[in-house]
Amino acid sequence: MRSPEARVLGVDPGLTRCGLGAVEGRPGAPLRLVAAGVVRTSADDDIGTRLLAIEREIERWLDEVRPSTVAVERVFAQHNVRTVMGTAQAAAIAIVCAARRGLPVALHTPSEVKAAITGNGDAGKRQVGAMVTRLLRLDAMPKPADAADALALAICHVWRGGAQHRLAEALARARRPAAPAWAGDPDGGGSAR
Repeated sequence: MRSPEARVLGVDPGLTRCGLGAVEGRPGAPLRLVAAGVVRTSADDDIGTRLLAIEREIERWLDEVRPSTVAVERVFAQHNVRTVMGTAQAAAIAIVCAARRGLPVALHTPSEVKAAITGNGDAGKRQVGAMVTRLLRLDAMPKPADAADALALAICHVWRGGAQHRLAEALARARRPAAPAWAGDPDGGGSAR
């Protein structure tokens, strides 16, 4: 049975540059670019203003792109606490925007995305951008790199998310308690004929 096509919005979170990229497709079939871009905020603005700007743009993208899933880069520890805090705050905004609409959210680590796109979990930004360009059959690499990274997240989720979703559904079914034998009988017992 063929997997249905998915439209995934990838979010490469960042406070100064938040990459957004949407693709459509299914595992084993060519992918199609829907949109790619970056939300920029100024370091001169206060944090509240910056987060509101990111929220407004993500909401606009959700309205226009109408994804079935949102894939967000999982924040990982960095040496620069200030950078990781801004990244985590931008990621949280994307997660909240998706949750508000009832959209499923998937979190993928940078190494998971790199491995899915290039076959190497330690690949550099240029290598990821080149593979995104090739996979989406684009004439030029998406710029800036944050847009290419967001597209890589979306591609990773299309390829891996279908299997993850089916596994989660199977686990949920397995955990559901079995209905009692009398559940289908409104009288609570066997039929008396």
